[in-house]
Amino acid sequence: MMEDKIFDTDAKNYLPVFKRYKIVLERGEGAYLYDINGKKYIDFLAGIAVNVLGHNYPPLVKAIAEQASKVIHVSNLYYTQAQSDAAAKLVKLSGLDRAFFGNSGAEANEGAIKIARKFAKSISADKTQIITAWNSFHGRTLATLTATGQPHYQEGLEPLPAGFDYVHFNDIDELAEKISDKTCAVMLETIQGEGGVYPPKNDYLKKVRELCDKHGALLIFDEIQSGIGRSGKFFAYEKYGVKPDIVTLAKGLAGGVPIGAFICTEKVAQAFKPGDHGTTFGGNPLACAAANVVLDTIPDEKFLAHVEEVGKYFKDKLIGLQKKYPAQISEIRGEGLILGAQLDKPKKSGVEIVNECMKRGAIINCTVGTVLRFIPPLIITNEQVDEVINILDTVLGE
Repeated sequence: MMEDKIFDTDAKNYLPVFKRYKIVLERGEGAYLYDINGKKYIDFLAGIAVNVLGHNYPPLVKAIAEQASKVIHVSNLYYTQAQSDAAAKLVKLSGLDRAFFGNSGAEANEGAIKIARKFAKSISADKTQIITAWNSFHGRTLATLTATGQPHYQEGLEPLPAGFDYVHFNDIDELAEKISDKTCAVMLETIQGEGGVYPPKNDYLKKVRELCDKHGALLIFDEIQSGIGRSGKFFAYEKYGVKPDIVTLAKGLAGGVPIGAFICTEKVAQAFKPGDHGTTFGGNPLACAAANVVLDTIPDEKFLAHVEEVGKYFKDKLIGLQKKYPAQISEIRGEGLILGAQLDKPKKSGVEIVNECMKRGAIINCTVGTVLRFIPPLIITNEQVDEVINILDTVLGE
């Protein structure tokens, strides 16, 4: 079989860092994917929150093709219309002042860490501490891996960059004890994603903002997974009435084309001068042409209202499963279309549930071993939610 040859070639040639599922995906249409054997899957992972407009979205395909026929890359030594437009849209949407494009979420967070440190050093030489959260995930470069509050990602990579400390998400008292005038920045996912889908509680983010202001620390929100409309707002921080000094984006920003961005206030931006930061590929015309389609589509009030509505419908259906299987699901968490089901002594492990759903044609995800995570394309319908709920019901009930 053709897929066996692909499996064998991959095993011989690709670095063994992924535990891949034994399917070879070939094409997609809307919220569905098809493997090389023609089997159809409903996609409730969306390339890990990337394919926000689904697969083969005509305006996105058209924009990429048209831009590729003109110019794909020119370097950041020159201006392009696509990059200029994308930056202006992000600045307007965020309420911040300056944008920078990289290639990934890790690059976006690296840039945010760099500019925060540079800004803080202009105030005091020992203002270097960056506080992040346990259970967070910020990337796989050495600095962003250190910012990630999950030690198992860091094992064997020591020595790690200095100056990072951790607190428990939603514990404002612990942050109050750890923050000081030597704190450069507090960096948090607005909604924790990889760590198990944990939204903020009880005005937590507002209180974090107050502590940052008190100690002259910058507030960085990592919205690489929770941004681009996934929460029901374009930026998840809008949902909680808090504005950061820096926000990072990636994943869904160009609908599947690699891109990352950080956006900051003018005050912070002035810490960088020419040569302090850069990128060869970041913000190239192809990626920005794709990003402009996303930035012209998702902020629309009707589109975001759809995310809110179908997200509520989905959450209610998951709560229904929790009530039906209380011994297996202990909690449903999340906002909009970033939702998690906490498993509690299920008959099958999270990985087994994912595999069983895949056999039945549904692509879902398990994170931290015990949380079923749902981050589908933002275009999904209630009927498609029902498809996945019915498959989950079958798998949990067996």
